[in-house]
Amino acid sequence: MNILLMLLPISLVLLGLAIAAFAWAVRKGQFDDLDTPALDILDDAPAKPRAPAAPPVREGDDGA
Repeated sequence: MNILLMLLPISLVLLGLAIAAFAWAVRKGQFDDLDTPALDILDDAPAKPRAPAAPPVREGDDGA
């Protein structure tokens, strides 16, 4: 019987942590788009290579 006095508060704390984690995930937008990641795996097209970024041009630099 004494174990129930310990397990009940522990389970309530764990339940509170689970609710807090779920609320945090909802606020951070983890559940906003549930369809796109599942459909991305079906796309057979390879990813487009990114063009290398041009170096920044400084004032007075003639490129030589």
